[in-house]
Amino acid sequence: MSYTEVPGVRVPIRMWTDPSTVEDGAMQQLRNVSSLPWIKGLAVMPDVHYGKGATVGSVIAMHGAVCPAAVGVDIGCGMSAVKTSLTANDLPGDLSRLRSKVEQAIPVGRGMHDAPVAPDRFHGMATAGWDDFWGRFDGLAEAVHFRAERAAKQMGTLGSGNHFVEICLDEAGAVWLMLHSGSRNIGKELAEFHIGEAQKLPHNQGLVDRDLAVFISDTPQMAAYRNDLFWAQEYAKNNRAIMMALLQDVVRKEFKKARPTFDQVISCHHNYVSEERYDGMDLLVTRKGAIRAGSGDHGIIPGSMGTESYIVRGLGNTAAFNSASHGAGRRMSRNAAKRHFSTRDLEEQTKGVECRKDSGVVDEIPGAYKPIKQVIDQQTDLVEVVAQLKQIVCVKG
Repeated sequence: MSYTEVPGVRVPIRMWTDPSTVEDGAMQQLRNVSSLPWIKGLAVMPDVHYGKGATVGSVIAMHGAVCPAAVGVDIGCGMSAVKTSLTANDLPGDLSRLRSKVEQAIPVGRGMHDAPVAPDRFHGMATAGWDDFWGRFDGLAEAVHFRAERAAKQMGTLGSGNHFVEICLDEAGAVWLMLHSGSRNIGKELAEFHIGEAQKLPHNQGLVDRDLAVFISDTPQMAAYRNDLFWAQEYAKNNRAIMMALLQDVVRKEFKKARPTFDQVISCHHNYVSEERYDGMDLLVTRKGAIRAGSGDHGIIPGSMGTESYIVRGLGNTAAFNSASHGAGRRMSRNAAKRHFSTRDLEEQTKGVECRKDSGVVDEIPGAYKPIKQVIDQQTDLVEVVAQLKQIVCVKG
């Protein structure tokens, strides 16, 4: 489908979904965002749903301003995936040992490594710039300096919520590795600090929603935020790279006889800010629950812990600011999912997947998410599908 245009305040709201299916709270958030003085465009992805300040599944293009709450607290959250040389025939009938080995290698929940993971222990992993990256930690907001050790030990860890590590099969039976995570606690603390700073600024006092407070270009506050934002985005990318290396290590050891090899890793942020140019204007594009889908860009659009995920190639649709959805999108809040579904429902909806099936992950049940196939069908002018994956192992925090 192509988009439906809904009137906004300063700019129209371009929606890659039926506006009548979007909850009232999310529509109000979209109208609020469209009222910002710095807004130049707003695109809404088919996985759109209510979020903190700005809707999840929205692409916000502004000139000379950025909204830290719209980026969110998991700066740089995103996906990585890689195709392996293994096939379904290489896999054992019981996948519980494989899942256990992954959980041993990659700390989940609030866990961290006992000591920082050095990237040079992995064959072929790029380590250039590692010392420079950590050397810039002292240039971050002073409020997080005491978190240096924790940030180092959480590099290469999963977290909880909707973050996951999966082993999947594509339609031809090839084994893929896939994971979803972001900038962990250090990204959260940086985001919360800067959101608080933005809300104090005089130009933000009259906004319809205090969570839409912005930093403006050529101010010390904007410079400080951009510094910390881009560092946290780099942290998230490195975090996924370390986890993917740890995951590949597990697979090498568990399938020694098959001598597995790995294609080039696909990686993409879906909570981040990018400097991009549209219609002759330099814009700050915030993708809150959206991936970049420029012409030829490879991306990952996951479903839920019991449904398909998709590897896609961007078509470069500038009406959407070269973007696409970041997943299926929730159709039910976490609390609502816990009230509505039981562990028996979870077992039924994740049948055939080696994963947790306890009350701690009921809020991640597939039924709490929109149908991923419908979400993909609504953005055929944004991306083309390269591969369809189905998980056989899913690790959650």
